[in-house]
Amino acid sequence: MIAMPSDLPHPQLKPNIQVVLDKRYLRKDDYGQTCEEPRDLFWRVAASIAAGDAAYGASPEEQARLARQFYDVMTSWTFLPNSPTLMNAGTELGQLSACFVLPVGDSIEEIFDAVKYAAMIHKSGGGTGFSFSRLRPKASRVGSTGGVASGPVSFLRIFNTATEQIKQGGTRRGANMGILRVDHPDIVDFIRAKEKDGEFNNFNLSVGLTEDFMQAVEKDETYALRAPHTGEVVRTMRAREIFDLLVKKAWQSGDPGIIFLDRINRDNPTPDQGEIESTNPCGEQPLLPFEACNLGSINLSNFYRPGHNEDANPADEGIDWEELRRVAHLAVHFLDNVIDVSRFPLERITETVHRNRKIGLGVMGFADLLFQLGIAYDSEQGIALAERIMAFVNAEGHAASAELARTRGAFPAYGTSVFAQRHEGPYRNATVTTIAPTGTLSLIAGCSSGVEPLFALCFTRNILDGEKLVEVNSHFEEAVIRAGLDSEELTHYVAEKGSIQEMDFLPEDMRRVFVTAMDIAPVWHLRMQAAFQRHTDNAVSKTVNLPANATEQDIHDIYWLAYREGCKGVTVYRDGCKASQVLATGEGQRKLDGAAQPAPVAAVRKRPDIVNGFTQKVQTGLGAMYLTVNEVDGKPFEVFATIGKSGRSITAKAEAIGRLVSLALRSGVEVRDIVAQIKGIGGEHPVFRGKGLLLSIPDAIAWVLERRYLQGEHLGSGVTDIEEQHCPECHAVLVFQEGCLICPACGFSRCG
Repeated sequence: MIAMPSDLPHPQLKPNIQVVLDKRYLRKDDYGQTCEEPRDLFWRVAASIAAGDAAYGASPEEQARLARQFYDVMTSWTFLPNSPTLMNAGTELGQLSACFVLPVGDSIEEIFDAVKYAAMIHKSGGGTGFSFSRLRPKASRVGSTGGVASGPVSFLRIFNTATEQIKQGGTRRGANMGILRVDHPDIVDFIRAKEKDGEFNNFNLSVGLTEDFMQAVEKDETYALRAPHTGEVVRTMRAREIFDLLVKKAWQSGDPGIIFLDRINRDNPTPDQGEIESTNPCGEQPLLPFEACNLGSINLSNFYRPGHNEDANPADEGIDWEELRRVAHLAVHFLDNVIDVSRFPLERITETVHRNRKIGLGVMGFADLLFQLGIAYDSEQGIALAERIMAFVNAEGHAASAELARTRGAFPAYGTSVFAQRHEGPYRNATVTTIAPTGTLSLIAGCSSGVEPLFALCFTRNILDGEKLVEVNSHFEEAVIRAGLDSEELTHYVAEKGSIQEMDFLPEDMRRVFVTAMDIAPVWHLRMQAAFQRHTDNAVSKTVNLPANATEQDIHDIYWLAYREGCKGVTVYRDGCKASQVLATGEGQRKLDGAAQPAPVAAVRKRPDIVNGFTQKVQTGLGAMYLTVNEVDGKPFEVFATIGKSGRSITAKAEAIGRLVSLALRSGVEVRDIVAQIKGIGGEHPVFRGKGLLLSIPDAIAWVLERRYLQGEHLGSGVTDIEEQHCPECHAVLVFQEGCLICPACGFSRCG
């Protein structure tokens, strides 16, 4: 490794950033003790990536100078690569990519090969995307065995379970994207796959929409569902019925999202190598099968220069464009070297990555830059600035790629692809720009995440020994001080409310500029995404946040606007749509926009000496179950479940479930909440009952309770423990942005 200079400065870190680095990035010894300083980490990364120049004839001195440039641009928090590069560069593992896509073929061998490959990728620190569209639909005949296929959703469950068992590199849990084409015969099952909370918790799901489907929706026509293994039309469906179901599920829970497959493949730079079927877990990186991408982000807030361009166009004022150009070129150089330095988990991936050399340079800190410039996110000026900046980064990124191609050669597939026909080249990289999620990276850099608006101007960070610290956006705090206001008193008030829009005592221009995600109308979220998409090779990670009172029509309109505006996909999230969701402000932790809250759990009630009830016989796949439900004051108080001739293990399980349900009932838990938790739990021996299936013992208990006590009630998708929306590491409230639940306090992400 290139020797560290003796005068190398230590990076300036806030205390909480030191904690994040220690937990997620700094190397550990065999005893789990941290064995490097932040300076060591960033030099390790800089030196490892700069050493990639050796393959192109750079001298040791030239490599050392480049390493210092890489170190300086990272430790000034001006550019940071994706997390696997920070974790693994210069280590024995050496896997530096965040995004992978794996094919899932229509055979048991191909399916379980994909499971195995995914396990290897997750172990190395990457996330995976899959299309399940090649799998034959459920109930199709399997020629080799004479049996019937179980369909994509059943295999999706296998992938989800496998992911649960793997810890990525000791620091990240595997994240996945699952995609199914809208013309697959099992599309309805896929759209409804996450109706029960907790199902497929390791997957983001998206439906791949086609131009034919969207046109059928517009004309209110039917469209064909085709068996992928034969190409035959299985049946037709009314397109608007499926589109409306997508809207309804997005309204209820945010899942699944949508991507526009034909639009993605229109921009596929190497269509001769195959069709793009899937994206990475957060949707911003479409990739070919066995392809990976290396991502990094420029911190736009670091390019603000007060009065720098006072005579320029208002959209240009205050931005150091020359420095942005220099950093963009250096970042492209960095990311191209990552391809050569990285050790990929599969030889097939190594070959594909080196053939196309895709990189994804993006941005973060955009909301902070708007604050610095005094421009509202939801304004025409804000949209114009987004286009201006991303057009500049995209153009300079491609210019840097062209410069590298002149000295290193074009990406190997360049001459045989349509890329050469579309672009004046040659270019070193098949793609150059991507707007990726930057949850942890932006926390380290001290800036806003990606191109998202700020979720809150102030939030509470939980620190040691239960102490809480209110953190304030530095630009807002400066504006408060300039306005001559009491910053400490105001920030505590804002931390409670989360927004300043109703604070009439604040200057109007301050309220106009310092808007947060929930202050912004959904159309502006979408327009901002589209503005960045117009100048991005790949796609944009962005969440369209909606208020709790948003309607299904609102989501319908957003989907159509995304289609019209040229987006490659869209993720919406209606505040409070999950039963567990809690806002990241003090007021939000006490209420969800007036929605009814569960009553406090009472102490466990004592059992009266005499209770009355009923016993119902239910045929399950494990034998006849006799369920006794005893009541107090007309409400269920306890249940006893026994299985006729089953073995002792099954009897014990039935008794245990009955005891736990009884404990919940005696503690005041509502029947509907119990039913929502245990209804639909699958088992090995489902049986038909009436118009549906009884899947297991708990599902049978739920069936009895629902029929007896909840006739006519709509249970929705069930409930989730409120703790599932709190960070499992620091207990701060999670927020939904960039297509994923993330922690603004410590950088934890449910998407890895």
